Amino acid sequence: MAEVLVFHHGHGLTAGVREFAEELRRAGHDVHVPDLFEGRVFDGLDEGIGYAESVGFGTLVERGTAAAEGLPAELVYLGFFLGVLPAQKLAQTRPGARGALLLEACVPVSEFGGAWPRGVPLQVHGMDADPFFAGEGDVDAARALVGTASDAELFLYPGDRHLFTDSSLPTHDASAAAQVTRRVLDFLSRIG
Repeated sequence: MAEVLVFHHGHGLTAGVREFAEELRRAGHDVHVPDLFEGRVFDGLDEGIGYAESVGFGTLVERGTAAAEGLPAELVYLGFFLGVLPAQKLAQTRPGARGALLLEACVPVSEFGGAWPRGVPLQVHGMDADPFFAGEGDVDAARALVGTASDAELFLYPGDRHLFTDSSLPTHDASAAAQVTRRVLDFLSRIG
């Protein structure tokens, strides 16, 4: 069993993110899902990103860091898109991280102070033609990270949907999302 801290994407803490967390719980993992948007859920991604910009991405990362306080150091950090920011920061900087799962985003390791920590396994998942993941440099950051980390995998899925892993959004891709879920559960079983 692994203990997992899940950070939602730019729509907020949607039913799909909650469902994903519940899937991990059914597999026997202890899962925490903080609400970085403090109860706000947005129908449109542009609205959610606008909210995030108005609050400040740094504030959202601080909220994510605060959510980890009081939890064991030995966490797996999982982030969906915008939630990758606190997940990746915590995995890189908080001692004791057991692993990181970055879904549909990745930032250069230099964003959080340098190299990926030794012994912290990592998976990055995204669609190969997603305008955010593939079109804004995240896939390049993921390739660079996977190339330098000792236990890291990058999984690319065919398609151009962003937030394909969230079953409550119209961009959901059931087949690709099922593959992500299987790979995430295998990862958690391996390190749990």
